[in-house]
Amino acid sequence: MKTEEPDFTDPQDLRKQAELILQQKKEKAKLDEESEANAKKLLHELQVHQIELEMQNEELQKAYETAEAALKKYTLVFDQAPMGFVTLESDGTITELNFTTAEMLGDRRFSLIGSNFKLYISDKSKGMFNSFFKNVYTSHKKESCQVMLGDENKSLFQVYIEGIVIENDSKCLLSIVNISKLK
Repeated sequence: MKTEEPDFTDPQDLRKQAELILQQKKEKAKLDEESEANAKKLLHELQVHQIELEMQNEELQKAYETAEAALKKYTLVFDQAPMGFVTLESDGTITELNFTTAEMLGDRRFSLIGSNFKLYISDKSKGMFNSFFKNVYTSHKKESCQVMLGDENKSLFQVYIEGIVIENDSKCLLSIVNISKLK
């Protein structure tokens, strides 16, 4: 197969070839312009999205700082409250407690987590506490009682306890106030 070479001495062939080359250059330029326009459009979209993400990040940072401040405040109120707070599982196992409760129970806070709160109720008050604890879970209302904390080895003192179920009825939150000095 033999390809014919254009005859550049013929003015008509020369003109056709020039027009063909010019047409190809225009098409290539048009494609380049479209590609450049698409690239600019894509760059614009990416820049807008980046600014949106930066704005969302600022909002998340503000929300995080607000949540962090609230957590510090809650922790301070919970831990340093002048009354005892303790969270119990339905079997009486301590899951959380503040420093005041730990002081009342006579042990370090983290040593008490996992132990059963009922062990710290005096033998004479166990029946009353068990009835109160059962009522907290069955009534789904705030209940209260007065019991003696401690045992023969530790000094006994009277406390006023209020309790309510929390976390889908799986746990009980108790507030405890030492009322032995009021009596």
